[in-house]
Amino acid sequence: MERERVEGMKWIVGLGNPGTQYRDTRHNVGFMVIDELAKRWGISVTGTKCKALIGEGNVGGTKVVLIKPMTYMNLSGESVRSFLDYFKADLADGIVVYDDLDTEIGKLRLRYQGSAGGHNGIKSLIQHLGTQTFDRIRMGISRPQPGMVISDYVLSPFPKAERDKLADMIGNAADAAEFALKATFEETMAKFNR
Repeated sequence: MERERVEGMKWIVGLGNPGTQYRDTRHNVGFMVIDELAKRWGISVTGTKCKALIGEGNVGGTKVVLIKPMTYMNLSGESVRSFLDYFKADLADGIVVYDDLDTEIGKLRLRYQGSAGGHNGIKSLIQHLGTQTFDRIRMGISRPQPGMVISDYVLSPFPKAERDKLADMIGNAADAAEFALKATFEETMAKFNR
């Protein structure tokens, strides 16, 4: 089934793991931002295609697609590649939202290129997209205490003490994604990289 390319279509993918047991974990902040944008924009992210949950809508005259890959984190690139091919979407029109151990909890770091830095979801994206250059919103989850296994840490829920910072960070990431619909990513970086 061929799809024609939609000019000016923006897409935002949040990385995470499907399943209720992962819903509130650090690794799922990308999904949390997609949920926040869906609520904000009245988009239902329930369509299943491209190994993802997908929702399409119109935000202030811009066609927007929200994506939650259902492949599990380590294979996120399969879903994003499939989406780009199916929708004839442009990599330059997308933003990837995910958790970042090297950024303090509550803080955002917007970047347009870089290595995976040990993040398996990003490793998969780079592998399937064949480039390290794509716009991204990295959400701080801080590093665990020494001695804690990273995989256990990222799959653990946020403690009560961090919930306020988490809520603010989700709101700010959603604001950044919304701002980027109308502005260049450079302008978005300048505004949201504090």
